[in-house]
Amino acid sequence: MTFKNNTTYAWVVVGLLWIVALLNYMDRQMLSTMKAAMMGDIHELQTAENFGRLMAVFLWIYALMSPVAGLIADRMNRKWLIVGSLAVWSAVTLAMGYADNFNQLYILRAIMGVSEALYIPAGLSLIADYHQGKTRSLAIGVHMTGLYFGQAMGGFGATVADEYSWQTTFHSFGLAGILYSLVLVFFLRDKRSGPSAPSEKPSSAAGFTSVYQSLAMLFGTISFWVIMFYFAAPSFPGWAVKNWIPTLFSMSLHIDMAQAGPLSTITIAASSFIGVLLGGILSDRWVQRNLRGRIYTGAIGLSLTIPALFFLGYGTGLGGVFGGAVLFGIGFGMFDTNNMPILCQFVSPRHRAAGYGLMNMTGVLAGAQITGHLGKSTDSGSLGPDLALLAIPVAMAIVFQLVMLKPKFADKTEDN
Repeated sequence: MTFKNNTTYAWVVVGLLWIVALLNYMDRQMLSTMKAAMMGDIHELQTAENFGRLMAVFLWIYALMSPVAGLIADRMNRKWLIVGSLAVWSAVTLAMGYADNFNQLYILRAIMGVSEALYIPAGLSLIADYHQGKTRSLAIGVHMTGLYFGQAMGGFGATVADEYSWQTTFHSFGLAGILYSLVLVFFLRDKRSGPSAPSEKPSSAAGFTSVYQSLAMLFGTISFWVIMFYFAAPSFPGWAVKNWIPTLFSMSLHIDMAQAGPLSTITIAASSFIGVLLGGILSDRWVQRNLRGRIYTGAIGLSLTIPALFFLGYGTGLGGVFGGAVLFGIGFGMFDTNNMPILCQFVSPRHRAAGYGLMNMTGVLAGAQITGHLGKSTDSGSLGPDLALLAIPVAMAIVFQLVMLKPKFADKTEDN
């Protein structure tokens, strides 16, 4: 494409990756709603604890692969990394439709964790490179809406499975991703700027040195440790809501999963869509007047999730549970859309994918811990109260980042 470096193509990239983001979350999310449809064929899924194990293995592998994925994305063509990642996790989704026992699902879910981890650091760093001016938070926010729409569409997994079969659901969504990976081959382009662009193929020794330098730079910066904590603490309720909100809606509203899945995930997705757009526009404008504008925007968003968690945890009627989901989605969206832009204020372009990969690892490890714990909470009937308690680490993260994060630049480069 001859216009790949102009403003138009910068938004084309966001559009192309929006669909990848949708597929990324749809393929992982739909399993959370299909427990009832699958447990007749795979009997181990009849307990919430085993189902929690299946959800958690993805998170553990995804977390451990995230920093590796970031280091890879900083050093190779991100187009092919994204294409390959999408093709593999879509093939895994397709294969899950042929699984006939728990161990096969467990292994496939682990492989999905590896392949999906490769996408987010590469995708977000690519968007950040294309949007270096006043549109960074908004561009990343628009991309994040793809994740939320994927989460919502994943909520229809139970509905499709109820109409056809859970095998057909996996086959259909997996095939869609494989076909879209071919579209990206023709239309997606990488972008490297300045000294972050790789030139010659490095030797093994140079490669190890480069990785060491990246990690030393990141871990040698106090601000990066603060950002990791700020990212990880809200991940406890973030992943809890992603993985257990259909179950919570079903239990609190006394409806079956075929209804609770779409209702809950669409509610979260629609409100998060509002949150990322609101947070992106506000942050892009605020940072022009105050370098802490992105940090303040994220803090406002996280503050909204605190009462939301209590509504979700203790609400019994439609108003309380639905209102809590809306408030949580808006707040978490405002927070989510500003994570990479905040990182860009402290970390230069050639280390950003690695930085976000490490952030993703801490966040997902938090999610893996809470996913397994809430499986046991569901079996014991304490899912709601345990979810409400997750407001505590969120409050700590807000205070910590407001006190500690004081950026000197709107966009950190190699020269400043």
